[in-house]
Formats: sequence, structure tokens, C-alpha cells
Amino acid sequence: MSVKEVLQSLVDDGMVDTDRIGTSNYFWAFPSKALHARKRKLEALETQLAESSRRKESLQQSIEKSKIGRQDTAERAALIKELAALRRKNEQLKAEIGKYKECDPDVVEEIRQANKVAKEAANRWTDNIFAVKSWAKRKFGFEENRIDKSFGIPEDFDYID
Repeated sequence: MSVKEVLQSLVDDGMVDTDRIGTSNYFWAFPSKALHARKRKLEALETQLAESSRRKESLQQSIEKSKIGRQDTAERAALIKELAALRRKNEQLKAEIGKYKECDPDVVEEIRQANKVAKEAANRWTDNIFAVKSWAKRKFGFEENRIDKSFGIPEDFDYID
């Protein structure tokens, strides 16, 4: 590597500073800069360690608090069984509600709105096709049935009511 490449690499890594003065480039590095950078990094890591230690201690305390009153007893085991049974029952009821979702008034209204939008879009495209057919008739003098046959348009093609 040339000196210029080595210097550019050191500048990119932040180990050497550079400044352009006039037509010259000046490079310099202070030993204390690296020391201060390491000190700042060390302080940041120590702060992060202290915060993590406090959080760990807090979580340990909350775990201990949570364990109070959760001793395994026959009553607690019965309540856990009952909770599991109720959850299964809840899932079954949700599945049954899902079966009848088609009859839900909100869902039916959504389907009606979607159908309305689709019908408007189909009629818009039908109108576009009729416009292109009339343009082709005027421009090229084709008969309407010849245009329909050429483009595969059915004879009963019309707006959706």
C-alpha cells in the first residue's frame, strides 16, 4: 500500500485527523485522543453494565414477588385445570362463532359494499370498451359485429344491472 492509502485508511478509522490548508493536506494524531476515546467507551460500558445490573435485580425482585402466593396446592392445581378447560371451551365457542360469521350483519354489509364497488368497476370497464368500439367504428369504419368478433366480445355484452 502506498503512504496515501495507509493515511486514508487511518483517517477512515478515526485514528488520524486531517485538514486541508491551502493546497496541502495535513495529518496529525495525538496520543491523548485515543486514550480519551477509550475512557469514554469504558465509561459508557460501565454505565450500561450498571443499568443492566439494576434491571436484573429489579426483575429478580419481581420474580420473587410473583412466586409469593403461587405455591403448588391442591386448590391451585384445581383452578389451573378449570382455567385450561375454560380456555378450551372458549376456543370451541370462537370456532362455532366463526362458522356463523357469514350471517353477521357487519360482514354481510362489507360484502354488499365490495359487490357495489366491483359492479361500478365492471360498468366503468364496460363503458370504456363501448368508447373504444365507437372510436374504432368512426376511425376505421368497421362494423360493430366485426369489432366484437375480432376482439372476442360476446354478443350479449352489456352493463351489469
